[in-house]
Amino acid sequence: MRTPGFWFTPRNRPGLIARLLTPLGWIYGLATARRLRRPGYRAGVPVICIGNLGAGGAGKTPTVIAVGQRLTARGMTVHVVSRGYGGSLVGPVRVEERRHTAAEVGDEPLLLSSMLPVWVARDRAAGVKAAEAAGAQVILMDDGFQNPAVKPALSLVVVDAARGFGNGRMIPAGPLREPVAVGLSRADMVLAIGGDLAQASFQAEWGDGIKVPVLRGALSPLATGMDWQGTRVLAFAGIADPARFFATLRDQGADILRAEALADHAPLSETLLRRLEADAQALGAELVTTEKDAARLPPVWRAKVLVLVVRLEIADWGPLDRALAGLGLPVG
Repeated sequence: MRTPGFWFTPRNRPGLIARLLTPLGWIYGLATARRLRRPGYRAGVPVICIGNLGAGGAGKTPTVIAVGQRLTARGMTVHVVSRGYGGSLVGPVRVEERRHTAAEVGDEPLLLSSMLPVWVARDRAAGVKAAEAAGAQVILMDDGFQNPAVKPALSLVVVDAARGFGNGRMIPAGPLREPVAVGLSRADMVLAIGGDLAQASFQAEWGDGIKVPVLRGALSPLATGMDWQGTRVLAFAGIADPARFFATLRDQGADILRAEALADHAPLSETLLRRLEADAQALGAELVTTEKDAARLPPVWRAKVLVLVVRLEIADWGPLDRALAGLGLPVG
């Protein structure tokens, strides 16, 4: 689904639809609170939850990659546990990049599996137990901040600095699964992802209510040898915020002749891809998409579509390193 535009109006100026739907949002928030009272599994190894407070993308997958690679570089055996959104397998099953498809395990787990061991499990506790049995020394739980099945040792809430917490209201009136103050009371720290202007805006609107350390991060294109300057492209993306992807491409110098925004996790059917290919040929352009969308491409299409790869850069790892050290994990 595409997130409604009224979710991201300033919280002190909610639109009519948001105001009308607010009572339903209260009900949603109460249901979340009731669900979180259930007891959860406490693993024998540190479990780090990388989640958010709202629906849609905030940069959790790049955060999992960055934290996972940082711990791996320090000699830790890191596994990821994911629900496998959009996939058909119930699990727990270890994702194999060459054997599984995005339709089976979800696009994000398939992408992550090229870098880290990944388990897909609808029952997150079962997924964590499977990772433990396979030798994980630390487990990154991709999403699941509002899921009580596992009690994490550390919780990192990721937020898109440009969007913040939206209009501050709960689904369906806004993007949140729970009130900001309630959610952050369980968080150990917040990671705001965005450029300097977005960071300043986020701090101005939400900073006073955040009582935990705030990390600042930004998504930067990975050097792959591709020179985007002047490249004529037809860009398409089925992520939570396609506009951010298109803006990054423009910043790299690409000449975007057409930008096609798809719904988050939208299936990339043969019909859709053939249409996009024909439109690109008519424009004299290359097809380009995100790394996450590329995971959903049928194999025969992967050589036909360029991919813009981005990675998370965190300005100061200090607060997170200190928290990891408190869990007995190496930080240097």
